[in-house]
Amino acid sequence: MDVERVRRDFPLLARTAHGHPLVYLDSAATSQKPTAVLAAEARFYETNNANVHRGVYELAESATAAYEEARARLARFVGAAAPEEVVFLRGTTEALNLLAYTLSEGLLKKGDRVVTTVAEHHSNIVPWQLLRERRGIQLDFLGIDEHGRLRLDELDRLLAQRPKIVTLGHVSNVLGTVHPVAEIARRAHEVGALVIVDAAQSVPHRKVDVRALGADFLAFSGHKMLGPLGIGGLYGRSDHLQRLPPFLGGGEMIRAVHEDRVEFADPPTRFEAGTPNVAGAVALGTACDYLEALGWDSIAEHGRRLTARAVAGARERFGENLRFYGPPPGPDREPILSYRFEGAHPHDVASILDAQGVAVRAGHHCAQPLMERLGVPALTRLSPYLYNTEAEIDRWLDGMEQVRRIFAAPGANAAR
Repeated sequence: MDVERVRRDFPLLARTAHGHPLVYLDSAATSQKPTAVLAAEARFYETNNANVHRGVYELAESATAAYEEARARLARFVGAAAPEEVVFLRGTTEALNLLAYTLSEGLLKKGDRVVTTVAEHHSNIVPWQLLRERRGIQLDFLGIDEHGRLRLDELDRLLAQRPKIVTLGHVSNVLGTVHPVAEIARRAHEVGALVIVDAAQSVPHRKVDVRALGADFLAFSGHKMLGPLGIGGLYGRSDHLQRLPPFLGGGEMIRAVHEDRVEFADPPTRFEAGTPNVAGAVALGTACDYLEALGWDSIAEHGRRLTARAVAGARERFGENLRFYGPPPGPDREPILSYRFEGAHPHDVASILDAQGVAVRAGHHCAQPLMERLGVPALTRLSPYLYNTEAEIDRWLDGMEQVRRIFAAPGANAAR
């Protein structure tokens, strides 16, 4: 992959921060957008803007066609059997909340069990905690080992209690761990559980096939995979979607409304109340095109190279004073690198790096149960992506040298 050519597609990367060339290493929070995606969103508003599905005039029909073409594009992107299995929503959080709410209306009752993992983002914990408070469900957590991998030896014990739902992330937003979703789904299905996958951190980096994973539902966000903010998708197997009640009520999601009754539309329209983000959906389809044109093998190889450079460089320069969490570089890790630097708070680390034009994230990363298991209040995270270079990883390493000088961590030069 010609990274310098790729970088020319991302206009924001040309800006500076505090007088330094920007090094953007926070793509796990949100990715930057290529010109093709920006142009697709603008072009919709400039040439095709109308509300969808309702108008019979040419412009409205053109907008509807563009919207439904984007749905079909997303269906192909995740390996869905049909476009109708993809619901457009604001992103992963809304999709997981939709599932928690609608499944609680028919499938879950007091005392039923849901299994999730301690490595989840809050968006795949809090909706189920709300059901625990409101509906009395039981929520069980699958643990992790010392390398950040799920404790599959604990899974049989949890599945023996016959949970109704197993919900887990495909890739940890803190540890970068690629979880063995297909194996977990197979074992969950053997006890009759539905499997929900949070793919927010996997769809930017690897080919995701919902049927190969064994996912009954899969949620993802466009803004982490080069698409616009505020658009994402929910895949649901068609027979499951048919059984779910609506999430929001209003226009578009109905077949007919009378004073004494309402008839709901079929999926996916049933779950898309109100005017959708049509321009965002169209641009998200363009983001799919961009990723697939680069090629998943090239994206993966580039991510592994950046990860290896960061880990090796940190080991050489800082020794044990900089500790990464999660598995070592390899096929079961994506380029999401959270770390602790001895003697420095993560927020201080991020601030010092920012002063040098290096953008990383610090905090609990919406994963406080995981932080508690790791025994830390917060971590600093760098998450390079397809537009980052090895030279930018070196800029991060140089920035960490400044952190060391400021905090003068004891023994910091021991590895040199």
